Amino acid sequence: MGSAMARNLLRAGHEVVVFNRSREKAEALAADGARIADSPASACGMVEAVMTMLGDDDAVEQVVFGETGVAAALPAGTTHISCSTISVALAKRLAAQHGARGQKYLSAPVFGRPEAAAGKSLLVVAAGPQVLVEYCRPLFEAIGRQTFVIGSEPFQANALKLCGNFMIAAALEAFSEAFATLHKADVPAHTFLEVMNMLFGSPLYANYGRMIADQKFEPAGFALRLGLKDVRLVLEAAEEFAAPMPLASLIRDHFLSAMAHGQAELDWSSISRVAGRNAGVE
Repeated sequence: MGSAMARNLLRAGHEVVVFNRSREKAEALAADGARIADSPASACGMVEAVMTMLGDDDAVEQVVFGETGVAAALPAGTTHISCSTISVALAKRLAAQHGARGQKYLSAPVFGRPEAAAGKSLLVVAAGPQVLVEYCRPLFEAIGRQTFVIGSEPFQANALKLCGNFMIAAALEAFSEAFATLHKADVPAHTFLEVMNMLFGSPLYANYGRMIADQKFEPAGFALRLGLKDVRLVLEAAEEFAAPMPLASLIRDHFLSAMAHGQAELDWSSISRVAGRNAGVE
């Protein structure tokens, strides 16, 4: 995701300095015109904004608050834009810590799989001070097809992203249960999918439904372990705001079952195997 976003920033004419904890991934962008940094701190030199796209809270903590992290090196008045799917709690901490250092901060997580990132068709959900969001809008337009401004507090974008990923996970769960039942009723999965595509007209239903119907979970566009992470984070947010999410609790347990069966690195749509096993269907 981050590599594709960096390439689109370069294609839009921005000067880009890249750092990746796996250096070879950063070096692959040099041919596209990116400069390579040796650490997060060294990428913060003469820049207007630092964008981070990382897998989880721990990775963001390391890159931002580590010994050679972004927070210690980012000049006052410069902006950190976090595009990662992180917890509401970490988003609040990032805003507070950057503010204490005289730095600016936006949350701008994105919806879309790697192919959407490559095709500049991500949906960007941004939150933070309105003036700062507008100042950074050219960056969002370089990586996505539409930007939604969620609110003035950065954590609001993270709450929306987590609830959005919960909705996708709920769709995966619904497909999983329906396919398991229809398999036992001897109804072809692809016929059911064709009807559902006509009923809902949703690219998400079409794409994930096809993956489940085809039982094609590799290569993973979004690993199941990351899906579990996001459901855990939305449940944390739900607890903070005293908003019960019983379906999210069920989906978390099904992700845990999938993890126990060695599905961590398969696409998260492989959660369908849990409903299959529960129904005695291989």
